[in-house]
Amino acid sequence: MSAWAGHLSKARRVMQTGLLLLIAPALLAACEREPEVAAPAARPVRTQTVAKSEGATPLTFTGRIEAEDEVSLSFRIGGRILENNNKLGDRVEAGQVVARLEPQNEMNGLRQAQAALAAAQGQLTQARNQFERQETLLAQGWTTHVNFDQAKQAHQTAQSQVDAAEAQLKIAHDLVSFTELKADAPGVLTAVGPAAGEVVQAGQSIVRLARKDGRDAVFDIPAQVIRTAPSDPQITVSLTDDPKVSARGRVREVAPQANPATRTFEVKVGLADPPPAMLLGASVTGRLETEAVPIIEIPATALTRVNEQPAVWIVDPSKNTVSLRNIDVLRFDQAQVAVSQGLDTGEIVVTAGVQALHPGQKIRILGSGL
Repeated sequence: MSAWAGHLSKARRVMQTGLLLLIAPALLAACEREPEVAAPAARPVRTQTVAKSEGATPLTFTGRIEAEDEVSLSFRIGGRILENNNKLGDRVEAGQVVARLEPQNEMNGLRQAQAALAAAQGQLTQARNQFERQETLLAQGWTTHVNFDQAKQAHQTAQSQVDAAEAQLKIAHDLVSFTELKADAPGVLTAVGPAAGEVVQAGQSIVRLARKDGRDAVFDIPAQVIRTAPSDPQITVSLTDDPKVSARGRVREVAPQANPATRTFEVKVGLADPPPAMLLGASVTGRLETEAVPIIEIPATALTRVNEQPAVWIVDPSKNTVSLRNIDVLRFDQAQVAVSQGLDTGEIVVTAGVQALHPGQKIRILGSGL
């Protein structure tokens, strides 16, 4: 029994040693400190403190020169063009013939109307003589009232036929005159249509006439500028390739509906005494002086986009983190952006490094300024 107890004691000591060997690594691992995760480094950015500035910033837009009054001239009847020797830029006077149709059919209709009128006038003469004789005989008692009434009716019918023939002759004369296309006012031809030999329909454009010498500068203007522009502004218009050639003008017409593609409104500026160098179709630049009102301007590098709208990164100075905010842009150029809504004085916006940020990110400000 003593030997068996010795074996048991020895086996117990072996099992205890094995358990200690198995538990020891777990205890050592539990005692070791967990490795610390390194915090992401703050991203360096440049910022600017938002402030309002006073000043009138001119608005500039690019447009084109068009005629103040432009109309398409066309024939009132269809036919084959006999003559159309016009060229772009030709100056015409009021009443000048600019194109002709072949007049054979219309001349034949005129001769037919003239012959019909002559026949109707002959019948009227005969009916008048018969009526006058019956009137005399009735007064002397040598005819009946029936014969007199018949003569009177024949005379009235013949007179009506003459009136109808005269109206047809007038129509025939008009048709002959419609074979000539005349300018209804002095001006310059800005487009020339079908040439001699072509068959045209009534109302088809033959030439386009810019009446008189009036000139408009036409611009495509955003709706926000139209809303904020001063009433009855005076605009300076100059040639894009030669700014020394300029003229003054005022808004004459604003399109009632925006262009469906650009969402801008067409604005026509009537020019006062435009110089001859401002030819039709020339590219021009319009300059509008705005009133001096407080505005917020930030560098163009601060601008980004979110939800398909302009946005900027706003700095939280207490946490040194950034967040995105949408803004409304009044106008912008390559250097500056004028903000109409979305920013307040004293707020800090990121001006450099905006493309590498995400909401809530820690930042390190390299510099700030007004």
